Amino acid sequence: MIYLDNNATTSIAPEVFEAMKPYFTEKYWNPSSMYEPAVDLSKEIQAARKIIGQHLGASSRQEIIFTSCATESNNAAIFGAVRANPERRHLITTKVEHPAVLEVCKELQRQGYEITWLDVDQNGNLDLAQFVHSIQPGKTLLVSIMHANNETGVIFPVERLSRILKETDPQIIFHVDATQSFTKIPIDLKGNFKNIDLLSFSGHKIHAPKGIGVLYIRQGTPIRTFLIGGHQENSRRGGTENVPYIIGLAKAVELAAQTHEEDVLRMEKLRNHLQEELEKRIPYIEINGKKALRMPNTLNVAFHGIEGEAILFATNEKQICISSGSACTSGSLDPSHVLTAMKVPSTALQGNIRFSLSRYTTPEEIDRTIDVFPDIIQRIRKLSPFWDKVNQSPCDHSSFDFS
Repeated sequence: MIYLDNNATTSIAPEVFEAMKPYFTEKYWNPSSMYEPAVDLSKEIQAARKIIGQHLGASSRQEIIFTSCATESNNAAIFGAVRANPERRHLITTKVEHPAVLEVCKELQRQGYEITWLDVDQNGNLDLAQFVHSIQPGKTLLVSIMHANNETGVIFPVERLSRILKETDPQIIFHVDATQSFTKIPIDLKGNFKNIDLLSFSGHKIHAPKGIGVLYIRQGTPIRTFLIGGHQENSRRGGTENVPYIIGLAKAVELAAQTHEEDVLRMEKLRNHLQEELEKRIPYIEINGKKALRMPNTLNVAFHGIEGEAILFATNEKQICISSGSACTSGSLDPSHVLTAMKVPSTALQGNIRFSLSRYTTPEEIDRTIDVFPDIIQRIRKLSPFWDKVNQSPCDHSSFDFS
């Protein structure tokens, strides 16, 4: 099997699995208990918190809150900030956020909050002028903008945006969903991210297990407790800590730091090779975000004249695992909200595929994918009602420029 859907989830690194095992069978204590083994376990949680905080450049390990996933972290960040700042009722986000932010903002809009939805251009880049004009000093409560898009890999300049925001009104809270970028793009909360107040990410995107996430809360940021019921996580999130997964996450962060440069260079080289060969061998395709700064591991391709679901069925037969967008929206038949916002041509809007690589992706897997993909696309187009078999081009495509 060839697995190229790492933006959806990653395999657990063997080293991470080994680090976790004792906490399922030997060190199973409740870290809130007072006997010595439990106290020692509590110290190990704090050590894991310190490792993650140091990797991020956090000022204190108390700024690192363990959650169940990035979705919880995003919900907690936005709803927690809203509850702590009732006098402000305006938020800014983008039209291409992950549903974990998008749907939260829609819910707040239904509750009467004013939401500014920032546009992106055809390359997936944000409209900087629109962002600046959207800020309402004294009224804007929070800005929530992802670091890198989960579908296209396009990177947003959150460092610059957060600096502009704080220079305009330092009381406005800036939240970043760093789920796709963490460990792939350097994040320093004392350096390039010094104006970021809240930051979310999830373990299962970086070869840690599913079920563990982090919310960074900068000291002094006004945010209400989001899960009441215990004193855990500095009284920020009640509930007995998921010790094995916390330990696994810390180990995954350590591994990523050790091999960061090597991993990034390898993934980017393989991604570029895949992109170049698909462009060379298959006509009428769009590389979404091609002219933007992108994540090194992500390639989003839209094939004119066919639907992504048909591609997924065909690649599944070849034992190639890919996706047609975010895993959290895979059950929807609607076109991708990200590609819709990017104004991808209508003949290609339903035919997008996301390839996402990991540190374990091999050149042989990429070459195999390149070998089988042109035939897959050709076969599907022969059967597609959206493909002109005579002219070998998308139906009704005269108004689009495919150069």
